[in-house]
Amino acid sequence: MATSPQNPTDAAPAEAGAPVFENTAPAFSPLYQQIKTLILRSLQAGEWKPGDMIPSEFDLAARFRVSQGTVRKAIDELATDNLLVRRQGKGTFVATHAEQHIQYRFLRLLPDTGTLEDQGPAERRIVECRRLRAPAEVARQLSLRTGDAVLQVKRVLAFAGIPAIVEELWLPGGPFKGLTIEALSEDKGPMYALFETQFGVRMVRAVEKIKAVSADEDTATLLGVAPGHPLLSVERLAYTYNDEPMELRRGYYRTDARHYRNELS
Repeated sequence: MATSPQNPTDAAPAEAGAPVFENTAPAFSPLYQQIKTLILRSLQAGEWKPGDMIPSEFDLAARFRVSQGTVRKAIDELATDNLLVRRQGKGTFVATHAEQHIQYRFLRLLPDTGTLEDQGPAERRIVECRRLRAPAEVARQLSLRTGDAVLQVKRVLAFAGIPAIVEELWLPGGPFKGLTIEALSEDKGPMYALFETQFGVRMVRAVEKIKAVSADEDTATLLGVAPGHPLLSVERLAYTYNDEPMELRRGYYRTDARHYRNELS
């Protein structure tokens, strides 16, 4: 087995099929997957930030000492994963949540008539943002220790003046040091775009759990419904690069005029 290079982003196996990293890529890992891992390492390290253009396939092939076809296949997978964006005639860029087609990637609540874009952006009201010690269950899901510092954010999303979603977010305190209710209230873009630009944290994938619940008194008040009103509970654990959990979000959705829609492939 080949030894790990001193700087894994500056070297790659010259021989097809050889592992890129000792103890991290199995011997049977296809070469393009190893190149994908190298590119992901550069993204994680911040070599290319959201919105930046990455080097050309030719330059990456020279850097990693592989064919352009191998690099192209790795980039194709990263584009499919919404981590990179190809722009015809311009190049390949690091995806950002500020882009229109990315903004709604994690919001699956659609109106029963029309599209999410038709109803316009959500009106947001930040109810609270406070630092506290992580409860055991929150700490477990965010891979923290019980009692570690976390941020708890609660907000209400409304469409055309009608409250539709109440969300409670839990964020690790370290990466989001300095996040305040004022910053959240003043920012008009997607929250994940704020996380990218101000804190260097990009959410790249999420796992959700969905179930039917009844509105408790506080949630009912925020949504303008009666206690006991049926709601859709969506719990999301969002990850940044390297499968590092960065956000636990619990949302309560009104579905009297909207539905949750997901596409499976």
